[in-house]
Amino acid sequence: MQAAIDIKKALELQRRGALMVDVRSPTEYAETTIPGAINVPIFDNAERAEIGTIYSKIGQREARRRAIELVSPKIPQILKEIDDAREPGSPPAIIFCWRGGARSLAITSFLDLAGIPALQLSGGHKAFRRHINNFFAETDFAKMLVVRGPTGVGKTQLLRRLIDENFPVVDLEGLANHRGSAFGALGLGNQPSQKMFEATLWQRLGQLHSNEYLLTEGESKHIGRLVIPERLHQAMLAGSSIWVEAPLEYRIQVILQDYPARDSMAEAFKPAISALKERLGKQVVAELLSLLGQRDWPELIRRLLVDYYDPLYLHTRPDHPVCVSITSLEDGVKKLKQAVSQLLPVRYKKPYRREL
Repeated sequence: MQAAIDIKKALELQRRGALMVDVRSPTEYAETTIPGAINVPIFDNAERAEIGTIYSKIGQREARRRAIELVSPKIPQILKEIDDAREPGSPPAIIFCWRGGARSLAITSFLDLAGIPALQLSGGHKAFRRHINNFFAETDFAKMLVVRGPTGVGKTQLLRRLIDENFPVVDLEGLANHRGSAFGALGLGNQPSQKMFEATLWQRLGQLHSNEYLLTEGESKHIGRLVIPERLHQAMLAGSSIWVEAPLEYRIQVILQDYPARDSMAEAFKPAISALKERLGKQVVAELLSLLGQRDWPELIRRLLVDYYDPLYLHTRPDHPVCVSITSLEDGVKKLKQAVSQLLPVRYKKPYRREL
């Protein structure tokens, strides 16, 4: 007999090795899912649209009949795919759809008939979204150590090196797939949806929940088109700051490394540069576009740093930060670790007094 499970118990089973199975359509899955879930769709995108049309134009009964016609031939393959994906001896698979309705109920029932352990997630993905919303609304986050500094000092690279050394880093730009600047989207592909960004951010914070502090890069509330949850952003603003500085020539080289395919992306830089006209004026923007046309990347970057980024971000320097001056990535990693140690003589309270 198939049974349902609530979201907290489902996430606990997932931590113990249970397979999460999203049976929604590929489009729904691509927009957002529970991190770690695999997609075994009952209906493809076209079939889901067809059933929706029948439901709205004819009625529920005909839509259900058509759904059964479409899914019946697929059942053996769906069950095999789920069974093959389960680790031997793992807890029951957790099956979910949008709101814990007919799609997940049907697959859980067939799995039960086939003797494959499975549980239906009560409330479906909507229950997970409520869980995420509650987490970001109620959690008291750990002490935040926030790495700030002018554009091009390599803050992201420094933090990713610390990830390799198991420091509790939250890489917001990595999760958002955006560099957090006017040119931040170039060469990186699409950003995730807001819901998926929040889901993977929740997942990363869960991985770090036993740490007494968190390290992250200073960001505005928006990273591209995505929004950092308010309570987390406030914790960042209230955190201790590490200000990283580097010579201008070093910063230019860091940015050149950030855009290795810049020649092939030259046309994509034009709209971003043109958008600076209001702040820099027509003449300066014309000069920048001329440098772009000549593919004089070092000089273009120099002008953008001196004319745009440095004046813009000068006001973001916090009062009384721990200052770090670096001349290379290795030098920066060493000094950043020293700065972290300097800021942690006091033992802070553990974060996350509620379940993840």
